[in-house]
Order: sequence, then C-alpha cells, then structure tokens
Amino acid sequence: MNRFRALALAVAFTASAAAQAVEFSTLEERMSRAEFTAAGLQNLSPEQLKALNDWLRINGLAPGAPVARGKSGPNDVPEFYPEEEDRQVIESSIAGNLDGWLGKTSFKLENGQVWQQADSSRMTGLGLSSPAVRIRPTLLGNWLMYVDGCGCKPLPVRRIK
Repeated sequence: MNRFRALALAVAFTASAAAQAVEFSTLEERMSRAEFTAAGLQNLSPEQLKALNDWLRINGLAPGAPVARGKSGPNDVPEFYPEEEDRQVIESSIAGNLDGWLGKTSFKLENGQVWQQADSSRMTGLGLSSPAVRIRPTLLGNWLMYVDGCGCKPLPVRRIK
C-alpha cells in the first residue's frame, strides 16, 4: 500500500504542474505500456486501478492531459516519441513573434517542429520576437514548454508535426 501512496503522490506532484483542461483521461490512456509497467501499475487489481483513477478524477489532477501513445492515438494524432529514450529536452525558438496563446494555439519552431497547446489557458500581450523555448517531457508522458522572457508558468503542449 505504501507503493500505491508513493505513486499517488508522484502523480499528484507531476500533474499539478500541468494546467487543467476539460476532460479526464485515465492513467492507462495517459501512459505508454512501458511507462505503465515501469510504474508497476500492471500489478494493481482492476479495482485498485479504478480507485486510483477515481481519486485522480475527484481531485482534479491534470484532467484532459494528452492521452497515451501508439502508432496513432485518439483522433489519429501521430506519436512522435514512441520510445522513452527519444523523449529528450528540445531547445529551439519560436519562428516569428509570440504575442501569446488562446487555447489550442500552435507554435512553429525554428527547428521545423510544430507543437500545439494542450490546455485551454490564455496568455496575451507578450510581444516576444522569436523567443527561445525549452520543451521538456514529464513523468507521465506529457510535455511542458518553457518560454524565455515570458515570466509565465510552463505551458502543456503536444507535438503535432
């Protein structure tokens, strides 16, 4: 049971960094099979897993976080990082000006990648010219974008190209 509590605390800590969105997704949807197994969640009974997911849902921890991977996910969104070792920090710059985001905003990077906002938060009036960004993977397979010169919290994003 201590492992269950430790996992729940780790999930709570990591998820609190992500902004809230509209829908809840279960751990099975959020994590790859390798992440799910590495966390030992396959050892939980269906009732225990349901209890953990219910706890996450009730406590409002990162609902709507990007869902799990595979060759394609819900809505046929391709998975760009199927292997854990490919989930490295990405450092680039926004191609052009960044005035802010309004929910589901897309960000084209100078390295050619395109990332989309994964929550519904809003930020306006930034007026940044080609700001440097760092995109880092989180424990549960999500991504957070840090924008230099923004002075704002990390933005949950997902890669779309």
